[in-house]
Amino acid sequence: MQYDQQGDGSPATKGGRRPQRLRQGLIGGAVALVLAAGAGAAYAFGLFSDLGDPVSFGKAQESAAAVQDIRPGVLMPTGPRAQFVRTSRLPDGTQIAMTTLTGRKSGFTGDVWVWAPKEYDDPRYAKSGFPVLISLPGGRGYPKNYWGTGPALGLQQAVIDGIKTGKSLPFILVMPVINADTKHHFDGSDIPGQPKMGTWMAEDVPDFTKANFRTFTSRDGWAFMGSSSGGFGAFKDVLKYPDRFKAVIASGVDFVPDSPLWQGNRQAMDENNPEKLAAKLIREGGPDVYVNFQIGTKESGREQAEAFMREYGKGPVHTRLQVIQDGEHNGKSYVRGMREGSLEWISKVMQGPTPDPGAG
Repeated sequence: MQYDQQGDGSPATKGGRRPQRLRQGLIGGAVALVLAAGAGAAYAFGLFSDLGDPVSFGKAQESAAAVQDIRPGVLMPTGPRAQFVRTSRLPDGTQIAMTTLTGRKSGFTGDVWVWAPKEYDDPRYAKSGFPVLISLPGGRGYPKNYWGTGPALGLQQAVIDGIKTGKSLPFILVMPVINADTKHHFDGSDIPGQPKMGTWMAEDVPDFTKANFRTFTSRDGWAFMGSSSGGFGAFKDVLKYPDRFKAVIASGVDFVPDSPLWQGNRQAMDENNPEKLAAKLIREGGPDVYVNFQIGTKESGREQAEAFMREYGKGPVHTRLQVIQDGEHNGKSYVRGMREGSLEWISKVMQGPTPDPGAG
């Protein structure tokens, strides 16, 4: 696996992960930001004001909608509600929050960051589901997810700007850790004898999202995006579970499982090999999935992506390549690619929320 460069979508450093220690760490980070950018910039992003405070999403709107008919295809939060703490606030007032999740199916405990667009708390959408984009990082992907801890990478802002221009759906972003420690990568899979990171991402994280947010019952409301090693996991899961997930933006990815932890277990590796999963999906005739690769011109991987597209981009496997001019193997380049076309592309194949014509 390739690993993202430090500072531009990189593996985060070790640190405390529990909410009771979070506020002190966040304020320390805010001090560092002030020294680098000035106090005005810090307060513009809400630093020092409410980081580490409890956060809830959509509760008031959902309470009002609960007594009325819920639309077909919409799943209201199933509970139990997680306890979120605020980790960042964006200029438009939206917020990134974090919680610690113990997966009921995988047994793995890790942190998850979430972000919801302004539309989510708009009373007009109180009875609507929202599409989910599970966003996976590269690098070690533990104990943090840089899409959640690094809003400066611009993922949330890209969605905000895309909503304004009509080029992006208002996705809920769910950003879990992808590995079980800082020493190994797990290929986003249930490697025999190892923590069940495949179950964590494909089952526990979606279940957690359904417990806390208004979502869709159909796979039309569920997609992945990921970079580097996270892109591999995202890419693989859409091909492996096409009944649950419809589309993926896969950036700078590998195309076969390569963790040393497999120890040559060919059967288990084949069950998590995107090439073999795509071939199986083609043989079975569906369901249709949509794969958008992103490759920068300053990184390797384009030849492999194009080879995959030639061999497997047929029948139910729909593929697209976003070439990022001067793009490198890092998060900032991949967000630029999303702005330049990939967000609009995935939004066209996903289901979006619909406002209540009788509300406000």
